[in-house]
Amino acid sequence: MLPKYVVAGAVIALAATLNVAALAGPNDYVFEPVNAQMKKGDDVIVSVRLKHKPTGKPVSDAVIVQTRIDMAPDAMPEMASPITQVASTEPGVYSFKTDLSMQGRWLLSIAAKVQGEPETVVGKITIQATR
Repeated sequence: MLPKYVVAGAVIALAATLNVAALAGPNDYVFEPVNAQMKKGDDVIVSVRLKHKPTGKPVSDAVIVQTRIDMAPDAMPEMASPITQVASTEPGVYSFKTDLSMQGRWLLSIAAKVQGEPETVVGKITIQATR
């Protein structure tokens, strides 16, 4: 028969491994650009991939709750463009139609709710618009 402290230690170890998902948070996710460089113009499609960092797997069930795209603060602050979410066929990829009216760096700010996460996942992605 095993001593009680060995059994108690095993129970604590098991409980700790089961709570790993409960300790996950918004910092366990990252938005990455599908293409970080694209031609300037109207109705440009900007796509980002949302990944779960610990597993590297795409997150397909997120709900985008906020987006904004504007020139990078060091380029031309306060120059924002309209942005609209459009359908994407690739799992974990979220696409948006926008106008990249000038060449230079654009900053996409995005916020999403991920199923099972109490906090909102936020990200900032830099896109380079070229001629």
